[in-house]
Amino acid sequence: MMPWYASAALMVGGILVLMGIGMPVVIAFLTVNVVGAVLFMGGMAGIDQIIANATDSVTSFALVPVPLFLLMGELLFQTGLAMRVFDALDKCLGGIRGRLSYMTVVGGTIFATLSGSSMANTAMLGTTLMPEMGRRGYKPHLIMGPILATGSLAMIIPPSSLAVLLGSLARIDVGALLIAGTIPGLVLAVLFLGMIRLQIALDPDAAPAYDATRAPMGEIIIAIARDILPMGLVVFSVVGLILLGWATPTESAAFGALSVLALAIVYRKLTVDALVRALRGTLRVSVMMLAIIIGSTTFAQLLAFSGASQGLVAWATGFGVGPYVMLAAIFLVLLILGMFMDQLSIMMLTLPIFMPLVALYGFDGVWFGVFMLVALELSLVTPPFGLLLFVMVGVAPPGTTIGQVARAALPYICCTLVLLILLVVFPGIALWLPGLSN
Repeated sequence: MMPWYASAALMVGGILVLMGIGMPVVIAFLTVNVVGAVLFMGGMAGIDQIIANATDSVTSFALVPVPLFLLMGELLFQTGLAMRVFDALDKCLGGIRGRLSYMTVVGGTIFATLSGSSMANTAMLGTTLMPEMGRRGYKPHLIMGPILATGSLAMIIPPSSLAVLLGSLARIDVGALLIAGTIPGLVLAVLFLGMIRLQIALDPDAAPAYDATRAPMGEIIIAIARDILPMGLVVFSVVGLILLGWATPTESAAFGALSVLALAIVYRKLTVDALVRALRGTLRVSVMMLAIIIGSTTFAQLLAFSGASQGLVAWATGFGVGPYVMLAAIFLVLLILGMFMDQLSIMMLTLPIFMPLVALYGFDGVWFGVFMLVALELSLVTPPFGLLLFVMVGVAPPGTTIGQVARAALPYICCTLVLLILLVVFPGIALWLPGLSN
């Protein structure tokens, strides 16, 4: 048996090298897993064992919410229900300076509670609001910054598919982790609104004033009642049922998907074409996520079997640093990896190492899950390879560069850092709601 550091270097380094030469994440993990099984688990017998373990990892009942949450978001996007929310908000905000930027945050936060997909949230906000903001003379940083910031909220606010995956991989209570993200997500949205107000105060020309007649109060009330309040059914189905203890995460995800389907039927927006597109999108992303879970769980088992996990934990704790220094080190690792890797890959690579440290230092598992989700949310907009930066470039006007998008995101990155500090100082921000359901 080789030393733990050689095992860790072989497996972690092998994955980084394979991804560095352009190999897909799933194939890179599966390749290293096969090599690890041959080296550490006795050749073909080891390969047979990892095949059996892989089957167990994707037949877990805890993973059922993932495709259901994805289906919710796809149905909302493909049927046009999400746009009804923005139309109603547009009537409410009237001629407020920076109205469209504020609407981006408020509407995007509402959509985040309905979709669970950061990419879908960002793409929808960019394609629907960016052209109008450009026509109204908004400066690029006040167009792209709020869209990038709010798009990533879907990773934190339930229903979050990534939270389900994180809870399953890290063996954290998925239901508690889902609802724990609610208050931090809303706090972050308020910080974003404050940042927009600050930017407009410093540079009023960033959001030029223009005539926009506020709709009559009667029309506003009708729009809210018709297009916004019914969406509360979806939120209650996902968050409320878990919080009240009436449903498991899997059951609440099923109720959520059913409620979106019912609303699409009521609004006469459910067509065969929209349903097919929603199912196709759900299937594509679900298969990718399940394949990644196979690679991740097997990788974690091989790290443990080779002694690399125990060796890394012993090495990390051998410095004798305090828990918050270790937490800062964990955050720096997530931040650096976020500059080059996607969130699922980061989770797969780090959770087998981080979770023993979390237990050793006495951090609450649900609290750490929220902390990690916020850190991963930050990495979505971290240059050079933050995923949402590329989504934003894709929907932005031709000629927009990654550098311009990254500069627009910088003030909102600071807001996320403030939230991380608040989570450390006031853990109850994440733990209060889960405590109510106990």
